Amino acid sequence: MNTEARLAVERLVRLAEGDTGGSRAAANFLLAWWNARDLGGFDPTDLWALDERFGGDVLIAMSFMRLNREYPTALGIGRDRMVALVERWRPAVVAAARES
Repeated sequence: MNTEARLAVERLVRLAEGDTGGSRAAANFLLAWWNARDLGGFDPTDLWALDERFGGDVLIAMSFMRLNREYPTALGIGRDRMVALVERWRPAVVAAARES
């Protein structure tokens, strides 16, 4: 497992669990990576909402993704944490799933 990528993604998940503009940008990236079709894409200008460290974490994660063709859960991020991000940042998706 790529330790640098694992640590970068863990930092992004912790940020996404917050409630700042940077949190939203991190969540947008992680959710797009996990399932862009259902959870929305990632706008590269979201990087502007991230400080240098977290912006770098996105780039590390993107490099890992490109080279390994894996999802964030491959780096030890539990499915439950990703689902919690969906519930927090994509409530309309959750509501639609419950209705169907």
